[in-house]
Amino acid sequence: MRLIRTLVLLLLTSTTAAAISLVSVEDEIAIGRQADRQVRKTMAPLADAQVSAYIRGLGQRLVKAAPGPKYPYSFSVADYREINAFALPGGPVWIHRGVLHAASNESQVAGVLAHEIAHIAQRHAADQLTKATMANWGLGLLGAVLGNSGGAGTAQAAAGMLTNGMFLKFSRDDERDADRVGLRIMTRAGWDARGMVELFEVLRKEAKRDPAAVEVFFSTHPSPQDRINQLQADVARSRGGIRDSNAFQAIKARVLKLPPPKKMPTQG
Repeated sequence: MRLIRTLVLLLLTSTTAAAISLVSVEDEIAIGRQADRQVRKTMAPLADAQVSAYIRGLGQRLVKAAPGPKYPYSFSVADYREINAFALPGGPVWIHRGVLHAASNESQVAGVLAHEIAHIAQRHAADQLTKATMANWGLGLLGAVLGNSGGAGTAQAAAGMLTNGMFLKFSRDDERDADRVGLRIMTRAGWDARGMVELFEVLRKEAKRDPAAVEVFFSTHPSPQDRINQLQADVARSRGGIRDSNAFQAIKARVLKLPPPKKMPTQG
């Protein structure tokens, strides 16, 4: 333990914590895969091949415009009524069925997915894990500092931290960064940037009509108005792009005819 603390103190005195990453891209992918397996034990995936294929198609098109490492991105739909989405390190992205119910056009859904892809591309979860590791002197710190990935046990421990809620709590700076980078991803991929702002407007209106539908989102994200204000200038500079498609309208009609989505279980 004395060796670990000495090494960390040397790191902290030579650079800032934000500039240090104890989690390699390979570790990040391993942690994300383990976390995704754990998430699937508690989530309710939507069992509809057409809807899942549509979301995968949107996601993979957006990924082509994403910066950063070439992660093995994956896209899954959770059969929950709440409007929400989240990203796990190294590639997995989940979107709630409630987003498809609330969105009125395809660019709004693309904006949600692009935001989550940006969290991964910008390695926000890896930064969180590094900060948590330094703060607690744990989670395979010895292996990470000495250049050892720590193996499956470390990945499982890190995944446990993430699935216990850590991955839902990005900082406000991370959220602003994901909005900014996500906006660039969706426009480069060919969608209308206004879709991202429009979805925030939907969230704001939904908060008045059905607060329970956006409670989870508001517990883990800055207010929509703050994010609209931050993005307005960038959106104003953008021109054109896809707003909607027949494919989205067909998928929306399909999800509305499915059995009602589930309510998210209470985290205890």
